[in-house]
Amino acid sequence: MTTIIIIAHFDKKVKHKEKTGNLLTLSSGAKILYNITMNASEVRQKYLDFMKSKGHVVIEPAPLVLENDPTTLFTGSGMQPLLPYLLGQPHKEGQRLTDSQPCLRLQDIDDVGDPRHTTVFEMLGNWSLGDYFKEEQIRNFFTFLTKEVGLDPTKIYVTCFIGSEKYGIPRDDEAAKIWQQVFAEVGIKADIAEIDTAENGDKRGIKGDERIFFYNDKENWWSRGGGIETTPIGDPCGPDSEVFYDFGEEHQDEEKYGKAHPASDGARFMEIGNQVFMQYRRLEDGSFEELEHKNVDFGAGLERITAASMDSYDVFQISLLKPIVDKLVSLSGKKYESNTAEMRVIADHLRGAYLLSAQGLKPSNKQQGYALRRLIRRAILKALNLGIEQDFLAEVLPLIADNYKDLPDSILTTREQVLDVLSHEEQAFRKTLRRGMKELARFQKDGLTGNELFMLQDTYGFPLELSVEEAYRQDIPLSENWRQEFDAALEEQRNRSKTASKGMFKGGLEDHGEQTTKYHTATHLLLAALQKLIDPEIGQQGSNITAERLRFDFNLDRKLTPEEKQQIEDQVNEWIQADLKVVHDEYDKAYARDTLKAHGQFWDKYPEKLTVYTIGDFDNPVSREVCGGPHVEHTGVIGHFKIKKEESSSAGVRRIKAIVE
Repeated sequence: MTTIIIIAHFDKKVKHKEKTGNLLTLSSGAKILYNITMNASEVRQKYLDFMKSKGHVVIEPAPLVLENDPTTLFTGSGMQPLLPYLLGQPHKEGQRLTDSQPCLRLQDIDDVGDPRHTTVFEMLGNWSLGDYFKEEQIRNFFTFLTKEVGLDPTKIYVTCFIGSEKYGIPRDDEAAKIWQQVFAEVGIKADIAEIDTAENGDKRGIKGDERIFFYNDKENWWSRGGGIETTPIGDPCGPDSEVFYDFGEEHQDEEKYGKAHPASDGARFMEIGNQVFMQYRRLEDGSFEELEHKNVDFGAGLERITAASMDSYDVFQISLLKPIVDKLVSLSGKKYESNTAEMRVIADHLRGAYLLSAQGLKPSNKQQGYALRRLIRRAILKALNLGIEQDFLAEVLPLIADNYKDLPDSILTTREQVLDVLSHEEQAFRKTLRRGMKELARFQKDGLTGNELFMLQDTYGFPLELSVEEAYRQDIPLSENWRQEFDAALEEQRNRSKTASKGMFKGGLEDHGEQTTKYHTATHLLLAALQKLIDPEIGQQGSNITAERLRFDFNLDRKLTPEEKQQIEDQVNEWIQADLKVVHDEYDKAYARDTLKAHGQFWDKYPEKLTVYTIGDFDNPVSREVCGGPHVEHTGVIGHFKIKKEESSSAGVRRIKAIVE
């Protein structure tokens, strides 16, 4: 739906009007400002079409569910799947790319319930891989916001990097001057303010016509390590320029957050886009040099831009979320305005659950499956708080499915199964809740300790908040220290989980049994064959090894031909039949990397002492990799290697599934 807000004053009858950009120019000389309100699907499509018109190729988004990545469970940013190309690997589609990437972050799950935090969001992104830089990027985004989306340019504020004298990195005056010119072209004066830290901004606020704000590296610097000090050696990095929408002074709680400025935690300003300018590389001595080929990495929140187009600071009023909220109002008979926190949590969590399930994930008690289960159960508990005691997912999930009908089938591969899978989980959890209620009755006389509350949650799946609520309702005594006891038991469990996770991800192995060990060594041979026969720059992007098969992900932007797959099989089997020795030893990281030339994927994350496995002659090895083991002692025991399937895993990543017989 499109609405036009008209603001104008004129004295005589207007016979003709013409739409030009963000203004309607009248024959009388008066001007009418207009604002277009669009649903999220329209904003997404407008963005992709706009970037195509600027020479970008639209690429498919990566799956939300990541497999075999020890650093994260889900795709958490728009640039995450593009990182190899930002680090120098050429992309098959060229130097100008764009997409809309669904993302999920569970780090801030406890903040969901306010007007703008969500675990799920969609990131509009575009990238220049050594092509255009600041001028074109800034102008494109400003044009998209004001002319395509219809945002009022007077409500747009921006930030830039203040520079670092210690590291010889100048203030980003280049970006600031471009912004000043862009604002001037629409008649807006844009003065510059040097803020440095967000804390300074809280005390200082905004003065006069200030619209461009310089902050330090905590706010306006990008590297894989975070700030300037923690930028990894050899990595590209650079300043960024963030764009904010101003919802008005009335939304700033100065007593709580201080004076308003773009980097404030208050509600007046909301970040809607971030332009990262990768123009530096960190050297061995810790200093920085300018890159010859500079990149742009841009990301903007679809939900937030859509909310800004409505001039609403509440993202739960946009088309991706409001239908869910409206259904909850209908089911509960309660008003949204009086129950915002519960309804926002349910809307957000069920949207996340749908997207995860539509990509083939099923609820479980491990890793990603547990994250999905947690989203569903939290949503059901919040629904109980609203008085929704019946099964209700079947009423809500079709609304979410309709919202995401535009996402490609290559991402949402199991749409048709979502309702059955999640409804089954809902019914199972309600049985858990009933069982938990019965268990609670046992403590009617003696009361509950923190350890018993933890047992109810850990063993019976009965959540703490519900146990405490029911205890008060049924007059079941609680032990001032039940909370401390519960937290201690929870921390102990978390420590056990961390230890288990380290073991689970080590090498991507299911276990350390004899057959799994054979598959692990075969995986090293497979990577060596790919590097020898296909491309020496191929690296591991993930692996999952069980006693039944190996699964190996690697970077390659095309299918393997049948001939290539046969050559790889033959090469691996040749090395197996040669019965090559497999040896390992510990080395200093620098020696392993620079002298031994061992293959490794995460050098900046490795410890200073690490284990290297060598297959074949030590001076001229078949394979040499950083690895935690275990491996066979000689390749002849592995068996006959056979590729069963080769397929796409995500953008620029292929997957091989193989067995040994």
